[in-house]
Amino acid sequence: MLRVKERIEERAVTLAQYIIESGATVRAAAARFGLSKSTVHKDISERLAQLRPALYEQAKAVLERNKAQRHLRGGAATRRKYKGA
Repeated sequence: MLRVKERIEERAVTLAQYIIESGATVRAAAARFGLSKSTVHKDISERLAQLRPALYEQAKAVLERNKAQRHLRGGAATRRKYKGA
């Protein structure tokens, strides 16, 4: 049986791999794994940075790209909402 710390570390690596492979946002990753956005963010930005720096850099690049594009997704969602589509 894995210790709690090992499970958290494994979760951080699994989250990072999912984000990198799918290009998922923090919100999408949180929904997929049944976690809060805060947990996903902490796992990636703090825990993973110490555990696997190379994997952290890859995940960080995806999350930064998503952050840069979020205003576009928000505008599209608002447009759909008021357009009725």
